[in-house]
Amino acid sequence: MALLTRLMRSSMLEIVNEDFIRTARAKGLSPSRIFFQHQLRNAILPVVTVLGPQIAAITTGGFVVELVFAIPGLGRYFVQAVQQLDYTVIMGTTVFYGAFLVFMVILVDIIYGFIDPRVRLK
Repeated sequence: MALLTRLMRSSMLEIVNEDFIRTARAKGLSPSRIFFQHQLRNAILPVVTVLGPQIAAITTGGFVVELVFAIPGLGRYFVQAVQQLDYTVIMGTTVFYGAFLVFMVILVDIIYGFIDPRVRLK
């Protein structure tokens, strides 16, 4: 969470001094409109970039936590399969986690299209 907060803060500080923000202020737009439509939409892109794979990493990184705290879940099932040399379960969970990571990256690309209209498929 601290990484995302620092990333958002640095992005906002970088965007504040851009020419299009000064132009919006010179046009007389309200500060809330400038913040939400100009600053926030441009500053949140790096956060969304990091957030998608980070969610997948948190979900797939639960192996150790599930094993140590005896929480039933897919990570614990995977670790038990490795210990018992159950190759079909190992391959299945690996493919599942890989597909989940690819899904999160595609979701980030779709969210990009909603946040920034310049990012579109042609």
